[in-house]
Amino acid sequence: MKILIVDDCRVTTLHIAGLLRQVGYCNSVFAHDFNEALRIMESCEKIESPIDLILMDVSMPGTNGIAGTLTIKSRYEFEDVPIIIVTSLDDEETLDRAFAAGACDLIVKPASKVELRARIRSALQLRKEMIKSKQRERELERLARKLEKMSNLDGLTGLANRRCFDDTLVKEWVRNGRADTPLGLLMVDIDHFKSYNDALGHVDGDSCLRAVANSIKSSVHRPGDLVARYGGEEFAIILPNTDAEGVQAVADNIHTILSKSAILHPKSSVGCSVTVSIGSASTIPICANTPEHLLDAADRALYQAKQTGRNRTETMCLAEPDEPKQ
Repeated sequence: MKILIVDDCRVTTLHIAGLLRQVGYCNSVFAHDFNEALRIMESCEKIESPIDLILMDVSMPGTNGIAGTLTIKSRYEFEDVPIIIVTSLDDEETLDRAFAAGACDLIVKPASKVELRARIRSALQLRKEMIKSKQRERELERLARKLEKMSNLDGLTGLANRRCFDDTLVKEWVRNGRADTPLGLLMVDIDHFKSYNDALGHVDGDSCLRAVANSIKSSVHRPGDLVARYGGEEFAIILPNTDAEGVQAVADNIHTILSKSAILHPKSSVGCSVTVSIGSASTIPICANTPEHLLDAADRALYQAKQTGRNRTETMCLAEPDEPKQ
């Protein structure tokens, strides 16, 4: 582990370095004032070879050891680096000030080899524990982010799940209402999917769901658009800042891409390949309506698409009374 010795007296620096080598600590670097010490710490941090322990003299020209300790501990990247103050002042006031500044220990000059070894061993053990703690924290944060992401994804298709859809719809309703921009919604249902499962089995049915999900996902291109598996063989697409014409264009794109995919459907009354029915709705969010009104409109449009022959898109308009915007 790397130890930084900060002392304006070169003789003292060499003496401490020699004692460190005798007790097995050979990786030492030196600074003769605080500003130089800070530059060394920053350079070591950049090359990912950080300082693990600082031995700092309390009496130095310019910034003294106490003030230097305060500065180091105020920096996020250095706050866990243990600092041992080295001083010739054997008094309670210096001890109190050193610990108050954030030092982990204090050594009175001249330090014996035995004392130096014991103090450094203790400080470096503290450093190792801090590093382990940081690593555990980072791993827990990584797992928390992974779990949060997984909790918002559908396990079969990799799309957003119903929970994520519901949360996003509310957020986009509020955001588009404030911006006075239209919010579009598509509800997509695979035609005769039960017949597909009955004919080919659930394994092929799952493959079909994934293929349709990929076709729908490739039909939208903006980062803010959300494609979700709404449930079973039904999907939903939230299209922020999209009017009825834009929503229809996305629906047409879905039909085109799915047609090109040509997923064989042996039991469809619509055609030889898998098709979808789509319900479309768009509105500028207003106080008289809610996200549920938009969802209901798209769902009714989907029902209408199924009733009028499937493999098509129907649109349902929301009533937009003269009400204040969200």
